[in-house]
Amino acid sequence: MSDLTAIANLSILLVEPSEVQQKLIIKSLTQCGVTQVETASNQAQTLALLEKYQPDLVISSMYLADGTADSLLQSIRSNPRTESQAFMLISSERNKKYLEQLRQSGVLAILPKPFSADAITRALKATLDIITEEEVELEHFDVTLLRVLVVDDSRFARKHIIRVLAGMGIPAPVEAQDGKQAIEKLNEQSFDLIVTDYNMPEMDGRELTETVRGSNAYSHIPILMVSSEANDTHLANIAQAGVDAICDKPFEPATVRDLLFKIMS
Repeated sequence: MSDLTAIANLSILLVEPSEVQQKLIIKSLTQCGVTQVETASNQAQTLALLEKYQPDLVISSMYLADGTADSLLQSIRSNPRTESQAFMLISSERNKKYLEQLRQSGVLAILPKPFSADAITRALKATLDIITEEEVELEHFDVTLLRVLVVDDSRFARKHIIRVLAGMGIPAPVEAQDGKQAIEKLNEQSFDLIVTDYNMPEMDGRELTETVRGSNAYSHIPILMVSSEANDTHLANIAQAGVDAICDKPFEPATVRDLLFKIMS
């Protein structure tokens, strides 16, 4: 099935209080080939609809009459029935603090208003990667045997990373909530890959990387760093710590797949 055909089959719940914005976004989705779009105007209506059916993707505005995209996403992630729901934000919000909270909760994409057709198409393809399992083929590894350690202080972010890895055929990873706990796990068992956040309490991603690289026992393990930090100098410092690849947050499954292929093959 082609991407265009798969996108056309996506079911989407659009959460947008403005009827004008609803029509504009639906028009953009229609131009991408999407035909199954339901709408909600507030948080309560959205959660009620999600109790009845799970769409492939929820696309939400930042500010709603009875909450924000962040409070909506927290409610979705806190419900076992909907915790794996794919979620995308469309907003003109530029406040890094608000956007960081959403990134940590596992949004697939954050699209600014106004957005281009290419941007929405790319985000829809990221959704397809999440809901369509495509096993990674690695030259020297059976992907189903990969032992992965996922390190992030956000439980929601860990679940998102695990969901992306599961879609590639990688079995349930071991979880750690910061670098200090990750070192404990590394001392207890062997791993083939570490996927770690950068910003964490106790021991952050850079300190974890430096500790791993300075160890005789596990210095060889590839490290994929996940960071929402956009500062080029900061990213260069992370790279110098010894990571094998740096991936943006929110990261797209296709990007992770390519990085895995490069660092594990």
